[in-house]
Amino acid sequence: MPNEKILVVESEAIVAKDIQNTLKSLGYDVPAIALSGEEAINKSEEIHPDLVIMDIILKGDMDGIDTAEKICNHINIPVVYLAAYMDEKTLQRAETTGPFGYILKPFEERELHTTIETTLYRFRDLK
Repeated sequence: MPNEKILVVESEAIVAKDIQNTLKSLGYDVPAIALSGEEAINKSEEIHPDLVIMDIILKGDMDGIDTAEKICNHINIPVVYLAAYMDEKTLQRAETTGPFGYILKPFEERELHTTIETTLYRFRDLK
């Protein structure tokens, strides 16, 4: 049964809370939500989550791709992107950060769970 810590980074508080509740119902520990890139980096350093679910559009100076790059390179936490849409330019930019997956909104609970479990499994193998 999963009990890994997941940080949710989502610019819309209501959507973030919904994702948090979904993840908790799946058995994950979701100790924090971040609404901006700066907050996501700080919380990642503080709680050391096993995975970050990262919205591409964030409030503040950094978008989700910039934030993911910092988290992946400096803290070594896997990131799964969450996006309402993914155009080719954004996809190419996101790919440079080495994400473990993409989830398009709206998503199904099963898709979210499968993506998380696959990411956690793959990342354990890389350690």
